[in-house]
Amino acid sequence: MTLRPDTAAALFAEVAAAQSEWKLPSITAGVVRDGALVWTGSRGQFATADGGLPGPERQYRIGSITKTLTAVLVMQCRDDGLLALNDAVGKHLPGVAFGDLTLRHLLSHSGGMNAEPEGPWWERNPGVSFEALTAAMDESQAAGVPDRRYHYSNLGYALLGEIVARLRGGSWFDLVRERILRPLEMRRTSYFPEDPAAEGFSVHPFSGRLAAEPAYDAGAMAPAGQLWSTIEDLARYTCFWIDPVPEVLSRESVEEMSTPASADPREALNAAYGLGLRLQADDPDLFAGHTGSMPGFIAGLFFDRDRRIGAVALANATYGKCASVPLDLMRVTMTHEPWLPQEWVPEPELPQGEELLGHWYWGNTPVTMSVSGCILQLSGALTCRFSPLGPDLYRGRDGYFAGEKLRVVRAEDGSIKELNVATFTLTRSPYGR
Repeated sequence: MTLRPDTAAALFAEVAAAQSEWKLPSITAGVVRDGALVWTGSRGQFATADGGLPGPERQYRIGSITKTLTAVLVMQCRDDGLLALNDAVGKHLPGVAFGDLTLRHLLSHSGGMNAEPEGPWWERNPGVSFEALTAAMDESQAAGVPDRRYHYSNLGYALLGEIVARLRGGSWFDLVRERILRPLEMRRTSYFPEDPAAEGFSVHPFSGRLAAEPAYDAGAMAPAGQLWSTIEDLARYTCFWIDPVPEVLSRESVEEMSTPASADPREALNAAYGLGLRLQADDPDLFAGHTGSMPGFIAGLFFDRDRRIGAVALANATYGKCASVPLDLMRVTMTHEPWLPQEWVPEPELPQGEELLGHWYWGNTPVTMSVSGCILQLSGALTCRFSPLGPDLYRGRDGYFAGEKLRVVRAEDGSIKELNVATFTLTRSPYGR
């Protein structure tokens, strides 16, 4: 699939405007649609000090987009039964400060943990060992109490990275490489930069000249922001979030990560966080992804799972518009070439549940059970999709009944008497009369 020339021109205009307005030495971006990278564009002549050009194969540092990979490792451990999200941190890291917080708190930045470790600014200094990092931790440094509000914490992701390393018996990056990068064929994502790679710069506010920025090994803080990647690799990663690869993570776990878990009450969904993913409202749609920054680099990756579109942008500047460029690129794409709903085709016969179709009543309120894509769909005053669990048993996939069980209650002659889900009773006539 390719985009029309007018769409491509409008996308390039967005990238060019960001590069010019925000004085970015270079920026490169890409749009993903229906499982493929359908457009790339770059602007700026200083990916390197000697005039290197940006492009989809050149590495940039991705900053906190790294956190999403750390979160995937945590969810893999959960799905493999190695941990529970409500486990206390101290269960896996005995004696560490903030040990009473849960892994869910750390994933969703809802534990009130301080944002940064004690000591020199970690992003601009050589990283320290995990032992040195945790020795300086003190609960008196907390920014708030758990479950009160969203408060971003880089430090929390350092703890998560160490937990998965101990559970799996390998280094954090070895696990990233073996369990995420390799199955997704992300061959140009690495711990350290690999040529061709961009150089990180800051831009003097008055002279407009470039100053080189440091790029240290983050050490124990690496799970929060160490990695380097390319547009092409991050496009593959975006495709994974839209169409999960079971070898990496199940669709159900990806949906769980994409569900709001914490938010700034002043901003609602404009500052919400799932489990390792930022969430951005765009009424009536919801984008998910992450932003990233390290000295000399800014990045953004966002996607819309429902409309099967995503975008990535990377730039080599300490400050400027880049993280929000993917949102702009998706809006431009959808304006020029709107998303088309899936083509309707006749439904095959259901393996079970055919007799549940039709009109039902909740008290005297009518609802309807239909089928779409072999999934039962309850609509009307009550809405939910249901998947079969066993004979006469279904589980809610979304909405109010997400996770709840729908049971088919039968009369002695085998006919259906009622449907029961979370104490809600559905009958074929008002009040079952």
